[in-house]
Amino acid sequence: MAPIPERDVYGLIHAPMGRDAQIAAALLQEAGLTSKVASTLDDLEATLNDNVAFVVMTEEALRFADLRPLAAWIEAQPTWSDLPFIILTARGGGPERNPAAARLSEVLGNVSFIERPFHATTFISVARSAMRGRRRQYDARTRMEALDEGERRLQTALAAGRLGAWELDLSTNLLTTSPTCRGIFGRAADEDFTYEDLLSAIHPDDVGRMKEAVRKTLETGADYAIAYRTLWPDGSAHGAEIRAQLHRDRTGRPIKLVGVSSDVTQRLQAEEQQRRLNEMLEERVAERTRELEEAHNLVLAEVGQRERAEEQLRQAQKMEAIGQLTGGVAHDFNNLLMAILANLDLLRKHLVGDLKAIRLIDGALQGAQRGASLTQRLLAFARRQDLQVGSVNLGGLVTEMKDLLQRSVGSRIAIEVDVPENLPQVSADPNQVELALLNLAVNARDAMPDGGSIHVGLREADQREEADTCAPGRYVVLSVRDQGSGMDAETLQKAIEPFFSTKELGKGTGLGLSMVHGLALQLNGRLSLMSALGEGTTAELWIPVSTASAPEQQLVAPSAPSSNEVGPKKILLVDDDVLIAMSSADMLSDLGHEVVEVYSGKDALALIDSGDHFDLLITDYSMPGMTGAELAKAVQERIPSMPILLASGYVELPPGADIDLARLAKPYSQDQLARMLAKIF
Repeated sequence: MAPIPERDVYGLIHAPMGRDAQIAAALLQEAGLTSKVASTLDDLEATLNDNVAFVVMTEEALRFADLRPLAAWIEAQPTWSDLPFIILTARGGGPERNPAAARLSEVLGNVSFIERPFHATTFISVARSAMRGRRRQYDARTRMEALDEGERRLQTALAAGRLGAWELDLSTNLLTTSPTCRGIFGRAADEDFTYEDLLSAIHPDDVGRMKEAVRKTLETGADYAIAYRTLWPDGSAHGAEIRAQLHRDRTGRPIKLVGVSSDVTQRLQAEEQQRRLNEMLEERVAERTRELEEAHNLVLAEVGQRERAEEQLRQAQKMEAIGQLTGGVAHDFNNLLMAILANLDLLRKHLVGDLKAIRLIDGALQGAQRGASLTQRLLAFARRQDLQVGSVNLGGLVTEMKDLLQRSVGSRIAIEVDVPENLPQVSADPNQVELALLNLAVNARDAMPDGGSIHVGLREADQREEADTCAPGRYVVLSVRDQGSGMDAETLQKAIEPFFSTKELGKGTGLGLSMVHGLALQLNGRLSLMSALGEGTTAELWIPVSTASAPEQQLVAPSAPSSNEVGPKKILLVDDDVLIAMSSADMLSDLGHEVVEVYSGKDALALIDSGDHFDLLITDYSMPGMTGAELAKAVQERIPSMPILLASGYVELPPGADIDLARLAKPYSQDQLARMLAKIF
């Protein structure tokens, strides 16, 4: 209900003796307040309603009157209402000296006393205070009605979605549930359902998982979400999905969990059936695979090992050549693809009805996207290689590679191999491990231009505590130690950075150690480098011991954030490539934004310094004169609150570009651009 309009609110006057009623009405009118006069107490009681802001009465009019009907009306007021009464008492008859007047407070409740004779200003001040108090009551009523309406809508939504509501008090474990929630656990709508009843209703194999999820929510504040099996009182098995949020008090202390529940019995049954079918299929495939492997194991092992070794050597040579071309070519190719993809994307939206044109554009888009994927791999291949992980005998692998390593480093370098017996198998991709060992050996050779020896060793190690680089567990450590020139602390710190190299220009790409580091991370291991000037270098690749018999955990990728619609923004777009700037501006304009294009950081700063206001700065990284990172720092110094989006074709920014900005990899589509804008705004 909306608040009562000002013109409908009035004061009610009951002063049947003398001229008190006329005087009070005149004073209220002079103060801009509407009033009505009730000549009798019955008229006053009949006139009382929500529109009455306050009541003015004289003490003598109430002295011998029957106030029970009035008291009953006051008692029956809704919770938001507390009608103010202004009592005019006789001279010297204030409530402090007049017990009869004071008793009116007990009957009427919200009472203000004015002793006669009174000044007009006093009366008007009290009347206005009463009016303000009544207005606050009207506001409270509006808020209460809004809350009631919200509650009704919430209950309707929960009922429509067949969701049960619940609340758990964390200090007392008092569980409050709706009838729908109790029904999901097989309880009657009017049946008591405590937290202990909830725990007993969960399948015994899922109780621990449920308690662990609650613990994590209490520790981290993350939303509580879990699905588990339930057992109804009749013994039947069902499923429930629970979602909740943590509520805290003003001090930040968790006080309760509030959430909803839903019945997911059919979904869990379907998942279980699918799991069983998958297990049967996997068993059949594994059995057939074992038969084939046993029949051809000896021949395939020898041929495969030789082919992998030769392929790895070819790949190492190929990567060396690719690395020399990667930086400039991939960046320029990214820019070209950016223009192609952007224009094709926009063109497709304007040719919705032309099926042939759409098919041709889609084909061009696929080709351009493949090119984009290729450039990204060239820029960051060491971190994105596909692995075929299995149980690997690392001792046998190193022993078989000794001859290949010797041929790779040349006759001036001696290869020494130390492989203990009974080493456990590791969880790795043998091809990638061979390539990593070959890279480490070649790096060691290049560090000893006058010759020397390279020691390749294996040992078993335990990581007992949590480390930044790898988790606790058992590892087999593959070490490569040389007698070369070594590295100082600063060089050692940068050694695994992509494209960092201490070799002469054209002698290396700086991707070897970066690739080994990326492989270690993908295998859940680590790469450790120890070196000192003049004392050689030791590289250790820590690889986890295989647990092939343990069930593999299924990694679930986080869901992509939703692409929320962003209202029109004024965007400053900076790119030294006119073609890229035009394409990006077209995409932004098509999204409804106002775009201003400039082609250098200097021009962008000039616009900002001129007082032009922008909601967002989008800048390319690689620009002559001033890079995108330098421009971003200059803008942040001027306008710290301005959002900045850095667009770049590089997976890793060059050393020295130490700035924390939102990143968008080139080439990007209009959808990717829209999603990034939604994240920013």
